[in-house]
Amino acid sequence: MLQPPQEPQWTPVVQVQRPSRDLAGPWHSAAACRRDEAGLFFAPSQEPTAARLAREQAAKSVCARCPVLLECREHALVQPEPYGVWGGLTAAERRVVLSRRRRRDTAEAAPSQARRIA
Repeated sequence: MLQPPQEPQWTPVVQVQRPSRDLAGPWHSAAACRRDEAGLFFAPSQEPTAARLAREQAAKSVCARCPVLLECREHALVQPEPYGVWGGLTAAERRVVLSRRRRRDTAEAAPSQARRIA
């Protein structure tokens, strides 16, 4: 199984390798995760399922008390961030949200395209 690239073990989660215009925004400095270890938000290689679920739940509890949860979540969806817990969602949960958004956008666009054809 392919493993995701490893983030440095002790860097704050908000200091990702890829520079982003969104990360320069004011929401970033107010994030609750700035005080936590990145290891809580990003999986180590070959992490057992039970350990991953417990770690993700602990990360989500930090997110739950974060004043910028929605900004962080939207950043992770727009980028899109392929790994880690961002805005209280795992990478798999974000894929579901993005899939639903694409279906909704496609469904909303279909009636307007049908009107243009008729």
